[in-house]
Amino acid sequence: MSFLKCAFAASVFALAAAPAALAFNSPSDLAEGRSTAGQQTASLSIDDAALGRAARPTRALVPDPTEEKPGTITVDTKNRYLYLSLEGGQAMRYDVGVGREGFAWQGKAYVGRRAQWPGWTPPAEMLKRRPDLPKYMAGGVANPLGARAMYLYGKRGDTMFRIHGTNEPDTIGQAVSSGCIRLLNEDIVDLYDRVKVGAPVNVL
Repeated sequence: MSFLKCAFAASVFALAAAPAALAFNSPSDLAEGRSTAGQQTASLSIDDAALGRAARPTRALVPDPTEEKPGTITVDTKNRYLYLSLEGGQAMRYDVGVGREGFAWQGKAYVGRRAQWPGWTPPAEMLKRRPDLPKYMAGGVANPLGARAMYLYGKRGDTMFRIHGTNEPDTIGQAVSSGCIRLLNEDIVDLYDRVKVGAPVNVL
């Protein structure tokens, strides 16, 4: 059973196929939800050697197929790649996990904030449905958001979608989440170091 499926997709973000309300059946449906309200970039004293080295990083420098301006993130959900456009017509490409059937979405957003080893706070609506959930999960290797998270915002604020790491490398390349985009921990650390707040994000 996967422990890393996106927890909450906000209907306020006008994206194609984004559900207004989700039914959660297991902890695996709750993993990619809201982090602590108002949390700024968090830096925890956790050695990055704990990222998990079982899976090899997928990142590769390739000709940029998106033709976007440098600094733009493009997620190709069909082929399950994330591209970060660079100078000189190049892009850094990463393998990703994407939303499962019925939870995939398309649209434009931007990176509204970032966090290292992010904590996770289930929304109040989720706690009502699942009172057995912790009210807060501290960041660390067991946290479903992984080593880094980038929070996607739109015109109406937080979309509740994330680009983040994972402690389940076997889900990369799969359609298993409720809309969030996940990378291997080592890949998300590399992407995080290259991306600034305000970076545009296109999900195709």
